[in-house]
Amino acid sequence: MATILVIDDQEPIRSLLRDALEGDGHEVLEASNGRLGLELYREQSADLLITDIVMPEMSGLEMMLELTRSFPNVKVIAMSGGLEREGGLNAAKLLGARQTFQKPLDIGELLDAVRDDLAH
Repeated sequence: MATILVIDDQEPIRSLLRDALEGDGHEVLEASNGRLGLELYREQSADLLITDIVMPEMSGLEMMLELTRSFPNVKVIAMSGGLEREGGLNAAKLLGARQTFQKPLDIGELLDAVRDDLAH
């Protein structure tokens, strides 16, 4: 079992991911924006982080930039449904995201990506 931090400003997305990840045997932590996610990760590190790109207060990209300064080996999966998702997801890859997904998510593909990232 791994601990996975899910960061997304939309509660229904967090709920969907929490249910799927817990169903796959993982412990799930949640944050509603990048600032809160960064604080939570610093308090209780996770094995994997799944973050949205477009969020209020601190975007996923800003959070990833800050996070990788202190934790260069953090494992991140980024997702976005925003208008600039292509550019945001490409930037997320440059900041270290191992995999990226466009919303709406295919939960099966996301769970496969989680398993793969945790195995490596």
